[in-house]
Amino acid sequence: MKKLIELREKRAAKVAEMRGLHAKDKLEDNEEQRFKALETEVNELDGHISREERMAAFEREEQRSEDVHGGELSRELRNYSLAAAINGALVGRLTGREAEIDQELKRGREGRSGASGIHLAVPSEVLLGMEQRSQTVGTAAAGGYTVATNVAAVADRFRPALKVEGMGATVLRGLNGFLDLPNLAASGSAAWVAENGNATRTGVTFDKVSMAPKTVTGEYRLSRRLMLQSSASMEDILRRDLGFLLAQALDLAAINGSGTAPEPKGVLNTSGVTKVTTETDFSDTTANLIAELELDDVTGTAAFLTNPTVMKSVRKLKDADGHVMPTAELFHNQRVEVSTQVPTTIGASDDKSALIYGQWAELYLGYWSAVDILINPYHPDVASNGGALLHAFLDADVAVRHPKAFAYAEI
Repeated sequence: MKKLIELREKRAAKVAEMRGLHAKDKLEDNEEQRFKALETEVNELDGHISREERMAAFEREEQRSEDVHGGELSRELRNYSLAAAINGALVGRLTGREAEIDQELKRGREGRSGASGIHLAVPSEVLLGMEQRSQTVGTAAAGGYTVATNVAAVADRFRPALKVEGMGATVLRGLNGFLDLPNLAASGSAAWVAENGNATRTGVTFDKVSMAPKTVTGEYRLSRRLMLQSSASMEDILRRDLGFLLAQALDLAAINGSGTAPEPKGVLNTSGVTKVTTETDFSDTTANLIAELELDDVTGTAAFLTNPTVMKSVRKLKDADGHVMPTAELFHNQRVEVSTQVPTTIGASDDKSALIYGQWAELYLGYWSAVDILINPYHPDVASNGGALLHAFLDADVAVRHPKAFAYAEI
């Protein structure tokens, strides 16, 4: 701010000098040159001032915890109301910010509104929990029948921690057609030759990993009174529950998806992801996992992912003197994350937990759609009582680009 004030003061001084020269009836040659030089300097100062003002605006946004890198969409989503969007779509009067975002997300895609329901496109950042927004509620009411009862936002339930994206998975948004990820599978070879000797001809081989949209969906039934009287509750249900269920299903598929249509194939079921030997000492097992990637020349930031069952046992491990062993040592100072999304039912007897170690950027998440909400007030289950069915759809897929970037053990 101090620099901005100084720049404005400099500009004011130069403009004042220009104004003094301009007041003269006739300028000498040196005065004309000075006027032009001042004009150039003022233009340059205008540019500096403009940049300083933009930076000051960005800094103010950061102080309010707003992502200044998200552009206009980030600011639009900050005040996006899902309840307003649904109510507007139901009555055919979707307006304002919600209408603009809906039109932008539907651009180039076939509309699905019709006899089967009303199609509303919602940004995935809103429903999948990437954009957090606080909710305000009224204070407690008193005074009997003359004062309305205030209702706070619905308290959320405890949910599994979704870890895949946060661990560094590569996220691809706005996909259209099918996606192939080509890889260099094997290189040729080099050899020393004698003078005038001929080089040995070798070749390279390629492979690819393919991704295609797969649909995960959820459905809620809303009564007429809920839509009339409880828009805050409806907003809360959709944002925190229905949206989370879609995100949870995608996160779970990325870890342990079976690959049997229509479910994507996750890390644990991808061919080429190695299962290492489980040793008696836990630190030996983690050492095996780390070495598995190192032996395959896998580089980049890697991390462990497991479930609370494994971590419960790890935190109880003691040395010969009965001292609890530091978790960092047991995982060889590697990052470790915990989620109940990691299965506890693997192994020959379906009674083992998974401990995964990987370079998570090699796990790809592809999004072919926003979260599409089909509002259906015409279904026989709700048409006679004025309610609506809300169908939420997300088209996405997951793929491990290089299976050698992951290994796991059964604990």
